[in-house]
Amino acid sequence: MTSAVPAAGAAGTAGPSWTFLTNHGHVLLAVAADPEARVADLAARVGITPRSVLQILKDLEDGGYLHRRHEGRRTRYALEPHQHFRHPAVASREIDGLIGLFAAPTAAAGEDPEERQEKAGEGSTTSRSGEA
Repeated sequence: MTSAVPAAGAAGTAGPSWTFLTNHGHVLLAVAADPEARVADLAARVGITPRSVLQILKDLEDGGYLHRRHEGRRTRYALEPHQHFRHPAVASREIDGLIGLFAAPTAAAGEDPEERQEKAGEGSTTSRSGEA
């Protein structure tokens, strides 16, 4: 018998004591999903404070994982998907694999993963870095 893990912050429940991705990973994925998101929107999506998001964005920028570009009063984020992970165990891998994993739609029940990959290859050719 399996039991579902309650969502963090659900009424009357405590969130999990740990997760597989750090807040840095979650902010990176949130930026990948919406490069024009406001800090408050990123904070709400990740479940941390705007101040924490700002610090993480600074860390990611200092590490070369993203660049900020100001357009009027808005900030647009451009990811550098070919940067490598920082942990020695996976330092040979680029972050675009993680981004792609979370950006890809989940397979429908019974759908062949190879067919899904072929369909994904037929999609748009937009750049994650925000460059045309």
